[in-house]
Amino acid sequence: MSIVKDILAELWNTELNYKGMRVNIFGIPIFKKYSQRSLRGTVDRLARNGMINKEKTGIILSLKGRKYVEKRIDMLESFEPPKNSSKKKTLLVMFDILTDRKAEREWFRWHLKKFGYIMVQKSVWVGPDPLPEDFKEYVKKINLKDCIKTFKLAKDYGEYKNSQ
Repeated sequence: MSIVKDILAELWNTELNYKGMRVNIFGIPIFKKYSQRSLRGTVDRLARNGMINKEKTGIILSLKGRKYVEKRIDMLESFEPPKNSSKKKTLLVMFDILTDRKAEREWFRWHLKKFGYIMVQKSVWVGPDPLPEDFKEYVKKINLKDCIKTFKLAKDYGEYKNSQ
């Protein structure tokens, strides 16, 4: 997850806070893996872009930031691999998701890895059949269906590789 997503997620999930920032019980902000310089620069950039508001009482998520986080939460729905899929890699998945939908493309690739798929080329993956039904429905919902093609292989991908 990027620093921008971490900052916005922390502001979104604020429960225990000090001056609008989520903190641990000692009042220390929860951003352990980033340097102060990196955090400061990113917070300034988020403020310039209207994602957050820097106020005397602290940093708060703006309306634009809330809409962004809501969109990301909806888009980043997570799915579990199907329990009835075979271990054989017999489904070829090819996709062409445009660069203006980079987040969706990365989400799709992440799920392919999670489902046990391996990358043959950047947008060509092979893995076990079938893809989960709820995953396929969600792909339709976020309008990626026309960007993705699947093909059933006659034999396991490993057999194709070994015969070359």
